[in-house]
Amino acid sequence: MYVARVPNRGSPPAILLRQSYREGGKVKNRTLANLSRWPEDKVDALSRVLKGLPPRLELAEAFEITRSLPHGHVAAVAGTARRLGVEELIHPAPSRWRDLVVAMLVAAVIDPGSKLATARGLRAETATSSLGALLGLSSCDEDDLYAAMDWVLARKDAIEHALAARHLNNGTLVLYDVSSAAFEGHSCPLGKIGHARDGVKGRAQIVYGLLCSPAGIPIAIEVFEGNTADPKTLAVQIDKLKGRFGLTRVALVGDRGMLTSARIDTELRPAHLDWISALRAPQIKALVEDGALQLSLFDQQDLLEITHPDYPGERLMCCHNPVLADERARKRHELLAATEKELQPIAEATSRQKRPLRGRDKIALRVGKVINHHKMAKHFHLEITDEALSFSRNEESIAAEAALDGIYVLRTSLPANGTVTLGACR
Repeated sequence: MYVARVPNRGSPPAILLRQSYREGGKVKNRTLANLSRWPEDKVDALSRVLKGLPPRLELAEAFEITRSLPHGHVAAVAGTARRLGVEELIHPAPSRWRDLVVAMLVAAVIDPGSKLATARGLRAETATSSLGALLGLSSCDEDDLYAAMDWVLARKDAIEHALAARHLNNGTLVLYDVSSAAFEGHSCPLGKIGHARDGVKGRAQIVYGLLCSPAGIPIAIEVFEGNTADPKTLAVQIDKLKGRFGLTRVALVGDRGMLTSARIDTELRPAHLDWISALRAPQIKALVEDGALQLSLFDQQDLLEITHPDYPGERLMCCHNPVLADERARKRHELLAATEKELQPIAEATSRQKRPLRGRDKIALRVGKVINHHKMAKHFHLEITDEALSFSRNEESIAAEAALDGIYVLRTSLPANGTVTLGACR
């Protein structure tokens, strides 16, 4: 087939779609269609296609886009979740409830927001991606999402048990940490005002503890009242590891504020679990003053192991990070300077001619706000009278603290030839 242009005297040429064929050894032609009413670009495109050439018409010009929803990030996250078996973890059988939970998980990665915002992003008329159409949720609302959360909460134990079976076993590390989340409203019985780990102060919050595999894969989560201290969340996690997950030989890894000496003695030792934690600054200072940790050793190496009678059956791994030491020295210098800058106006206020600041209590109140804000009280000598304030740096205290800059001491009950898997924790 080919496109033929037939002259038509004073009129525009006729544009015909023709076909060549043989009959009795002769080549003949027949007209299949009259294309004279077609626009020129369309005729040209057909002619080039019949000749085996690509059309000059750009693909983007071949159709009109009335609406296009972003899909690439949805396909990447939803596809990854599918490959990881997240849907089967939520529930083995497909259902709308499961799709709603998956949608919230994917939305939390690609466009985190409130449940109201997530529902709007799923609905067909206000969709911000292809997620709603992909999961068949183009007509859901925020009530559906909250109902799905209630549904999956009943599956929490089964999901955690499946994750533990997949990622934990005897002879491994278990990472544990605690954080908090502030929220609005007054109906949550767990909502209390406590230490704001997320930086949002003065509002009700909840505290949650997360157990992870050595690779950082979340295994189980528990929610506590907002004023719960970190160490008080530990007992529940021990019961979960030993009771629900059936693990008898693991090492719990937590920070120094979590795995305190008291919790180690009263909870971890009786449960026959190992641990990896760290010493606090006063404990490190005590080791140095006792001579068990000689700082001169760090002149030749950055990592060494010691033992001490105060930590029977434990290994103390001492390490020195020079980069961190420099950073802490810089920060301390800035805090000292900031404290002096704010104390100076108070001292000047006690000696001004008009309405001088008087009274030991009043002066001490203003001084307390400054030193408590910067936490530099231990590094200053303060002398407060009813009529004056004088201050100077405590160079001895500053030097003592500086000597410990960049030094960490990890404490563990694991033996040097232990079988707990350490390679995944770096």
